[in-house]
Amino acid sequence: MSRDRLSRREWLRQTSLLGAVAPLAFPSYPAFGQDIVQEPEKLLPRDPAPGLPAKLFSFDPSLYRFTADEDVFLDEVEQACFLYFWEQANAKTGQIEDRGSADGGTPRNASSVAATGFGLTALCVAARRGWEEDAAVRDRVRATLSFALKNIQHQHGFMYHFISGETGQRILNSEVSPIDTCLFLCGALTCRAYFDDKEIQGLATELYERIDWSWILHGGQTFSMGWIPEQGFLKSRWDTYSELMMMYLLGFASRTHPLAPSVWNEWQRPRFEFDQVPYIGAHAPLFAHQYSHAWFNFRGLHDKYADYFANSIIATKIHKMWCLELAVRFPDYSEDLWGISASDSEHGYAVWGGPPAMGRIDGSIVPCATGGSLVFMPKECIRALQNIREKFGKRTWKKYGFVDAFNPLTGWASSDVLGIDAGITLLMAENARTGFVWEQFGKNPEVAKALELAGFQPNAKT
Repeated sequence: MSRDRLSRREWLRQTSLLGAVAPLAFPSYPAFGQDIVQEPEKLLPRDPAPGLPAKLFSFDPSLYRFTADEDVFLDEVEQACFLYFWEQANAKTGQIEDRGSADGGTPRNASSVAATGFGLTALCVAARRGWEEDAAVRDRVRATLSFALKNIQHQHGFMYHFISGETGQRILNSEVSPIDTCLFLCGALTCRAYFDDKEIQGLATELYERIDWSWILHGGQTFSMGWIPEQGFLKSRWDTYSELMMMYLLGFASRTHPLAPSVWNEWQRPRFEFDQVPYIGAHAPLFAHQYSHAWFNFRGLHDKYADYFANSIIATKIHKMWCLELAVRFPDYSEDLWGISASDSEHGYAVWGGPPAMGRIDGSIVPCATGGSLVFMPKECIRALQNIREKFGKRTWKKYGFVDAFNPLTGWASSDVLGIDAGITLLMAENARTGFVWEQFGKNPEVAKALELAGFQPNAKT
């Protein structure tokens, strides 16, 4: 199988993400903690967040509650995304395709461990909401975890980015990837917490505890971005703000090979500014502000550097404002049509976004940019998603939900769905509706331990 496009990991290895370090703290959110969800349709009350900059917000956008019609719409989105994970998995091994046709079709036997991690979490949501029979879901989870433990090629517990869904062997000359392994682990640990099943719990625990976190440090203070057998460790490191938080937190809480908590202070938190509003940012697509938040509930918490949940709200708002500024060049961008993150494009896979602008922006819209931001700006994000389906549905809405990207100006639309993009949409939609993924993942005792070791504390009441 050929791949004439850069994956997000390949791009990160080739791009410098370093910036000036400037610790940034935001005024406090009231304590929120780990929501305890009794029913999928209910969400516990939350206090407002007065710390958001008044220049951008007159109220905390994350406090918005979906209407009944909006909730039905999100349920349809989630179920369509789940169908991708249910059907685009190897029937025997449970490993999920990196990408697949938006109209369905036979899996292509190119799985990504990250997509499988999102898919494992999606299975928990499906079981909770009754989209598939509980016994069938449990069987799929057991098969997926058992195959991963026994058959997926790995080094010191870290798995290759792309594998054959049939054999578990490395494909596409991919790297042993700590971030993709951790996306898988977050899914496995969500299953461990949700399913009262000793076999599932044992498999997930063994996958977690076999990881030697010090190995991927490769003598440094931060993780190498990967290892390949042809040349060894990659020179690039996970040393600046991005989706990296989940990796270090999982390492801190390991029972068997714990990572020193001092590592939390070794990665940089560059200070960005847009319209005189400061925030911690990255020269990376919008997913950098989303992925760790899909499982770790940072709301109402801060370390000595920042409130990362508030930071992601600010970064999302600024991304929208930046998209609206681009309307001078690309008149499709509007209040109800915005959002760019790494995705397919007319010319192959594109690692684009901003601000500052990166990649060859061409007016394309990426639904997972707003789908993955639903917990931060639910009202504005759901308006964008509904608008995409209502105005462009014939081209953009297929069997597995939204296609990966489309361009209203040229008429182009991707023919595929990407597992990680469907995954972040499903998880963030569920968290925005109920907090379910946060609650289940937070049941793992390692989560509270990791946050404590990293120095997180509840925000002060105001």
